[in-house]
Amino acid sequence: MVKKEMIAMLLAGGQGSRLGVLTSKVAKPAVAFGGKYRIIDFPLSNCINSGVDTVGVLTQYQPLRLNTHIGIGIPWDLDRNIGGVTVLPPYEKSGSSEWYTGTANAIYQNLEYMESYNPEYVLILSGDHIYKMDYEVMLDFHKENGAEVTIAVMPVPMEEASRFGIMITDENRRITEFEEKPEHPRSNLASMGIYIFNWKTLKEALIAMADQPALDFGKHVIPYCHEKGAPLYAYEFTGYWKDVGTLSSYWDANMELINIVPEFNLYEEYWKIYTKSEIQPPQYIAAQSVVERSILGEGTDIYGEVYNSVIGCGVTIGKGTVVRDSIIMNQTVIGDNCEINKAIIAENVLISDGVRLGIGEEVENDTAPHIYNHGLVTIGEKSVIPAGVTVGKNTVIFGVTSEADYPGSRLDSGRTLIKAGDEQ
Repeated sequence: MVKKEMIAMLLAGGQGSRLGVLTSKVAKPAVAFGGKYRIIDFPLSNCINSGVDTVGVLTQYQPLRLNTHIGIGIPWDLDRNIGGVTVLPPYEKSGSSEWYTGTANAIYQNLEYMESYNPEYVLILSGDHIYKMDYEVMLDFHKENGAEVTIAVMPVPMEEASRFGIMITDENRRITEFEEKPEHPRSNLASMGIYIFNWKTLKEALIAMADQPALDFGKHVIPYCHEKGAPLYAYEFTGYWKDVGTLSSYWDANMELINIVPEFNLYEEYWKIYTKSEIQPPQYIAAQSVVERSILGEGTDIYGEVYNSVIGCGVTIGKGTVVRDSIIMNQTVIGDNCEINKAIIAENVLISDGVRLGIGEEVENDTAPHIYNHGLVTIGEKSVIPAGVTVGKNTVIFGVTSEADYPGSRLDSGRTLIKAGDEQ
């Protein structure tokens, strides 16, 4: 039997419903980020950079693109004979087939996988955060304190604390109490959803709590360990960490990459971010085009002007087109003489000539103001926008649309245009 000191279980099943149409056909961890990456590249790269070479990736919602992206783990050097990366979807068992119902239920359903490595420690990660973290340093902290569970925490502004699981600790960082999304928080140490468990402690807790509906770490497993008197410690992380769970935070995190001195540096030699790269020709920037403060993916052809934007791989931007403050994902084609302002455009979209996006006043979105806001224009993958139309702010378009969908060649601010069959 192979013995591993620590294995990682990466939860990548999430739908990410607050990303609206960006995740209607793809799991949140597979959404493109920063030009050539996908969100899941960050925790996977952290694992290999931290010396964790055995990673189980738990998928569920729309897993195809995620599975294809991860493959056998070659880009992360996770194609190992022993260990490596394993994609763990829910599977049929004799008697019943069960979807993963909560974060801890997903882990519980894979006890056998973990058992096969008989690890000392299990690292639980979420597949949808952007950060760099050395898990080995966290493991050292866990061992030094004789902890059975260590929870990574980071200080958040007090006024935001009620959105998180909050830890209350003593002077040695031992957790004395914790509150899930408290109305009146007594501490600002927020759980990052990154845990190290002693394998025995985790196994016992999962088996004991297995019958709980939607078994969850924050609601069930950690309280159970705490009540049993297991030593729980808070490991404070002070680096860059971003939950890109909403369109506006996703847009912000991308825009931060193009700051002159980015707060989050993708290019550090000693902490590389690995990804699966398609073989693409180099970028082509035409003589009359302009590119300022932008990231351009490989294989991109620019004939127009691009300012302050993150452009994926294989994108074409036509002559006379001006793109500002936008995220344009892989293989999207934008025609000539377009004007694109503060848009998030998903993969494989076709925007015909003369289209203007993000024009006019900001008006609240008419179907999902909690998702489509901050003046953004969001366009779902494989959408088609006909020539010459003008689209307002806080709008969303998804599907193959035609001129008939735009009375007077307009989609006013705050409007939603989702074609039948292209559900949200």
